[in-house]
Amino acid sequence: MSLPPERAAFYLACLQDDSARLAEVGRLGLAAVVPSCPGWTVETVVRHISTVYLHKVEVLKLGALPDPWPPNLDDRDALELYDEARAAVVTALEQAGTDLPTWTFSPDDKTSAFWYRRMALETAVHRVDTELAYDVLTPVDRELALDGIDELLVLMLGGPWWEEGDTEHPVNATVRVTSEGRSWTARLNATTATVTPDTKGEADAEIFGEANDLYLWLWGRQPADSIQTVGDEAAAAAFRNRIAECTT
Repeated sequence: MSLPPERAAFYLACLQDDSARLAEVGRLGLAAVVPSCPGWTVETVVRHISTVYLHKVEVLKLGALPDPWPPNLDDRDALELYDEARAAVVTALEQAGTDLPTWTFSPDDKTSAFWYRRMALETAVHRVDTELAYDVLTPVDRELALDGIDELLVLMLGGPWWEEGDTEHPVNATVRVTSEGRSWTARLNATTATVTPDTKGEADAEIFGEANDLYLWLWGRQPADSIQTVGDEAAAAAFRNRIAECTT
């Protein structure tokens, strides 16, 4: 999937800015509890994202999933490891460019371009996690948040993950999500979730919000009062449960 150079540069800038902010907050102290991730501390987040970065470095190097994985990094200083990992993933993306064939979990994009957006979004969400631990939350970039809503709905909810009907939250409804001039229509049942970036057809429930608020609500990082819903409340609640299931 072709990624324009200016978009690749945008994702790298977001990745660098948010990863730097995560490091800044991490240095406030690693023992703080992260309310958005029960059982996690700031150190857990820092070590998790470090491992994610290093995994993508290997994926881009090999063009495949590394095996065995993960390495044992428990003896490494968490923040030192994180600084090394975030520098390494930026370098790996820059060296790979956007057209390198590689492993991804997207059925539609098997190039390094996929990881530009995914790593920017992964970093934004976990940067928020560390900020929530200290109640120093800053907003996600508007354009990145809109991209994040699209990724979550089209790929993670609408991807080929429910074909066996294995969801614990079947939703027999159409739900529309709208933010800042963009809309997505999700048509769901027990075995499929089809998401299209449009406003075609009737919807049982509609969910609205500013990009930052809606994106973080979808990821369970904002409370329900940060967004608005109209229509079938039961369908909206079931949709939220289905989203939570596909983001765990």
